[in-house]
Amino acid sequence: MDFDLIIIGAGPGGYVAAIRASQLGLKTAIVEREALGGVCLNWGCIPTKALLKSGEVYEQLHHLADYGLAADKPRFDFAKVIERSRKVAGQLNSGVGFLMRKHKIEVIEGTARLEKGSPAPKVIIAQKKGGNRTLQAKHVILATGARARTLPQIGLEPDGDRVWSYREAMVPKAAPKSLIVIGSGAIGIEFASFYRALGAEVMVVEALPRILPVEDEEVSTAARKAFERRGLKFRIGATVKRLSKSKTGVAVDIETGGKAETLEAERAIVAVGIVGNVEDLGLEALGVKVEKTHIVTDKHGATGVPGLYAIGDVAGPPWLAHKASHEGVHCVEHIAGEPANNLNAPIPGCTYSNPQIASIGLTEAAAKAAGRKVKVGRFPFKVNGKAIAAGETEGFVKTLFDDQTGALVGAHMIGSEVTEMIQGFALAMTLEATEAELQATVFAHPTLSEAMHESALDAYGKVLHL
Repeated sequence: MDFDLIIIGAGPGGYVAAIRASQLGLKTAIVEREALGGVCLNWGCIPTKALLKSGEVYEQLHHLADYGLAADKPRFDFAKVIERSRKVAGQLNSGVGFLMRKHKIEVIEGTARLEKGSPAPKVIIAQKKGGNRTLQAKHVILATGARARTLPQIGLEPDGDRVWSYREAMVPKAAPKSLIVIGSGAIGIEFASFYRALGAEVMVVEALPRILPVEDEEVSTAARKAFERRGLKFRIGATVKRLSKSKTGVAVDIETGGKAETLEAERAIVAVGIVGNVEDLGLEALGVKVEKTHIVTDKHGATGVPGLYAIGDVAGPPWLAHKASHEGVHCVEHIAGEPANNLNAPIPGCTYSNPQIASIGLTEAAAKAAGRKVKVGRFPFKVNGKAIAAGETEGFVKTLFDDQTGALVGAHMIGSEVTEMIQGFALAMTLEATEAELQATVFAHPTLSEAMHESALDAYGKVLHL
């Protein structure tokens, strides 16, 4: 037996699972065909936040007078903005390499496929350095992630020039003067926010009736208004009929409420979802069940094929790095015979636009659809002392509590730094806190987080500063 565990894919699910496996004494190898850290560290979560920070700072430079400051003719060097983002990604990639060495995890560069074996499928690796390597382990975890969905039949397919996926959108040679973003989920909105901050004319096209459709409707409505104040434009409930390339860039034919329209811009970003990386792994021959490009698993990540597990994006939504890491740790602990720990942990979701958006648990509409009665609390940042002092008064906190038990069942936020604040509600839900614990908690003053406390108070008619 070559290894106790082989993990295919070194993204946030795979490499975290490998570390936990090493900690538990399992001899572990990890196979990666591109770069350690996967899409998240190299082409997603991390480098996009570096871009967004540059955009945020540049946008703030145009409002210095609000703080009694002045600077003449703010400008940006786009090549250096991109360079900084790539350096940040490189640093994190190197950090994962260090962690693999520290925990004595063998890293194999290459592309893996599976064949029947015992007690788990064999792993055959086409190595980057040349030649094949066949390995047998007691257990195999698939953490192969996902990639951007494309619709080539209507022209929604990146060409590396005028039509971009998230990858091309992070490394263009020049900032576009105009941009069409197709899809208003977190990825689409973050890129729209970044390029708008640098001065591009940005149009966002969304097929559903509102932007950020997975968010609570109040947050979605507030976000659209905030983005429009910054100059973003939207076409909502719009069906893309065709994307074609023109002399000046791209043309997107859409239909909204029966009305046809053609939008034009220098570039387009396709952000219409993702598909799991399930091809060329040998899954069909093994009898692995795949639905809508995602591997079907049980609560421990088991696929039904002896010794084979799947975690992260390839195992289905939510497609979030922290969810993948959580699944990876749980899956490895299950393999090692450790007791299950918080199988159904609440998973926060964040959009790092300006303003930021964060949420966890049920939306108000989802609670009602489930027949669940809830008490709803709200508190705006416009009357929060720290927000006023910082000049960041947009947005609010919204909380939902079960009408019978008082359990916190959902929290939704829009405003400055809410992606940092959401963890307070994640902890509260994990500890099964009720309104009583939240209301009795002392929140430091002055902080933005006081709005969380006030929202919990407001749900029960006890709000203090409104």
